[in-house]
Amino acid sequence: MPMERDFDKQYLSMNHFLADIEGRAFRMAQIATGNRDDALEIVQDTMMKLVQKYSHHQTSEWKALFYSILNSRILDWHRRQSVRNRFRSWLNWSDDENEAVEDALAQHPTDTSHEPDIKLQDSQFMTGLNTALSALPLRQQQVFLLRVWEGLDINETALIMQCSASSVKTHYARALEKLRGKLEDYQ
Repeated sequence: MPMERDFDKQYLSMNHFLADIEGRAFRMAQIATGNRDDALEIVQDTMMKLVQKYSHHQTSEWKALFYSILNSRILDWHRRQSVRNRFRSWLNWSDDENEAVEDALAQHPTDTSHEPDIKLQDSQFMTGLNTALSALPLRQQQVFLLRVWEGLDINETALIMQCSASSVKTHYARALEKLRGKLEDYQ
């Protein structure tokens, strides 16, 4: 009986963890891929892998493990895309699926206390931010999102990204510089 309770507790903890992290992970994957369906598939695959392989680990380890898996899945997606694009260019095929990236504000509840001009400015800023994030090189994008959105420190980010702490610092500084340059009109 006690073992069954431990399993139930671990199961509920995992469900809570995944529910808490799924929205941010989806946005990270969507920004990295530019495609809603691919982002959903990447996040679902990441969640399945975490549950299958790492659910027995301590709950304090799940976040780093999750983002390591997510980062690997995003890199795999980019590798597959580059191979597909090479074949498309050789064969002169084009990709007819040009889906618009979902508006970031659609994921947030509407605040009716804002004036229309403030809402417009916020919407324009979010559109600019999404565009600027999407334009960053993948490593800079991922480091920025892990550090800012997830609040991970340099060492945790380095572990997830499988690089040195100094590399994380460099990618983060370059991402900030590029984002500030592209978003200076919104200040």
